[in-house]
Amino acid sequence: MEALEKGVVLKGVGGNYDVACGTETVRCRAGGKVRQEGVLACGDRVTLRRSASGGYITGREPRRNSLIRPAIANIDQLVILCSQAPPVTDPYLVDKVTVVALYQGIQPVILLSKADLDPSTALEEAYRQAGFPVLRASAVTGEGIPALKAQLAGRISAFTGNSAIGKSSLLNRVDGRFSLQVGEMSQKIQRGRHTTRHVELLRLENGGFVADTPGFSTFDAVRMEKLTRESLQHYFPEIGRRFGRCRFSDCHHIHEPGCAVRQAVEQGEIAPSRYRSYQLLFAEVAGQKLW
Repeated sequence: MEALEKGVVLKGVGGNYDVACGTETVRCRAGGKVRQEGVLACGDRVTLRRSASGGYITGREPRRNSLIRPAIANIDQLVILCSQAPPVTDPYLVDKVTVVALYQGIQPVILLSKADLDPSTALEEAYRQAGFPVLRASAVTGEGIPALKAQLAGRISAFTGNSAIGKSSLLNRVDGRFSLQVGEMSQKIQRGRHTTRHVELLRLENGGFVADTPGFSTFDAVRMEKLTRESLQHYFPEIGRRFGRCRFSDCHHIHEPGCAVRQAVEQGEIAPSRYRSYQLLFAEVAGQKLW
């Protein structure tokens, strides 16, 4: 009997799975026990047995984290693209995704795209203040591509952002072997057209894997049933760092007097856009038991 090997699921189509085993990619079928545990996702770490016709997945390791839409598991970092160049990113969408990532134990990385059109200085300041890694890049000029390559090396990463924000274009610059379809922006409505229809992990030349996901409109915020009004502040790092400094121990940082967070906003230590996102999410959480 062939020895078991370990691998990472790259994609799944029609019950077939491409699994990365070292430098090889093996086309596999999943065993009955594995199928009973649920559908395999990109990023799942599995054990498999080789055969003359390909491979047979015998087991799946426990997931460190997972998202439903996009269906991907064991992510080290979520690279969130945003820009002040058209289509201008709504910071609230970025902030909601950072909360989802932190809730799942995933490191958010902010990538300021289209740097040749707009440096997105306000966004950079807001997210550096928050404590997130921030990169700036342009698929047109190549600015920031070496730093982006270094950030992706040796990790499992996923890209998300507005349609037409430059996800596929930047990935094509990161690795010359990629030929991802690039979307165009509608000049009439200043909004992009989605080109990424499914999720697939792509091997990087310098190690690691990266997924180009369909974007914010499909990003899943369900399964956050444990998020409460009290816990929300801890998924905004710049707010969580001020925990315990307010006059009242149960301060929600909305309208209470003696609030250290509101004072930090007034003093320019917390970006107003980030605080507005916190207020909106607080109202959303307060209005329903489940998010």
